[in-house]
Amino acid sequence: MSLPVSVAADSTATQYRQAVADALSIVESAQPGDVTAAHHAAQVLIAGTGTTQPEVLSDLGESPPNFKDAASRLQAVLDVIDNPASTSDPALAQSRLQQVMSMHRYDDLHKPPSFLDRLSQWIQDRINEFLKAMAGGIGPGGVVPAWVVYAIALAVMAVVAIVVFRSARGRLAGEFAAVGAGPQAPADYFTEADRLAAKGDRVGAIRALCAAVAATLAGERTWEGSPLTVREIFRRAPDPASLNPLLRPFEAAVYGGREVDEETYEQAVAVAERFRTPVVEKAA
Repeated sequence: MSLPVSVAADSTATQYRQAVADALSIVESAQPGDVTAAHHAAQVLIAGTGTTQPEVLSDLGESPPNFKDAASRLQAVLDVIDNPASTSDPALAQSRLQQVMSMHRYDDLHKPPSFLDRLSQWIQDRINEFLKAMAGGIGPGGVVPAWVVYAIALAVMAVVAIVVFRSARGRLAGEFAAVGAGPQAPADYFTEADRLAAKGDRVGAIRALCAAVAATLAGERTWEGSPLTVREIFRRAPDPASLNPLLRPFEAAVYGGREVDEETYEQAVAVAERFRTPVVEKAA
């Protein structure tokens, strides 16, 4: 797991610990298979720790969520934070901490939640407040039947789902916009990835690799107006976890604006290569 070297009594460290503790509380109180709770815990964790706990985020993103492993990892993080190793030179330790916290991987800690994060949290809070108010009864001694509460909740969720679905349409088109216009065969995406990598554009190349694998898994028109994310498409693979060395740097580059180093790209190529071979043999 990823964790700062030590924890000082500053706002960043406090925010980090609080996010881990809040996420652990959500995970421990969640019911098995509760995807909403897993999503909420992931949002809380990302808001306070960025993407420095990828193993926990991966557990929460599974279907069903792996709450047991996530809770174990979060508790381990808290144990390390609350029981830091002592040092004979506090000033040096503090200096090294600041050096670690200034790394790009911790940039998210210094950024406020995005507009979408705040909007999502606001919607969830309003829904929870509404349901609590309805469950409390209407008028003196009046109690709303459970089926009414569930019906209203389902209606609200349906409306939110429609809005999210419409806003998500074309998402993959935006992700793959740099690869080329119109539907392409997986082999074309692989060729584009090789060309971009040769030019040193590893971010563009890893986009093309993801496009190639996605097109292999779900068809050439996958990117064109699809409501699915790359992560959702990759879940169609026989072993989705094996695609993580390709998926994670893609998400970090596309959504987080990170660069892709040569070693990371080579690992991504090795993963995508399994999907290139059948295409090459067919073309031959």
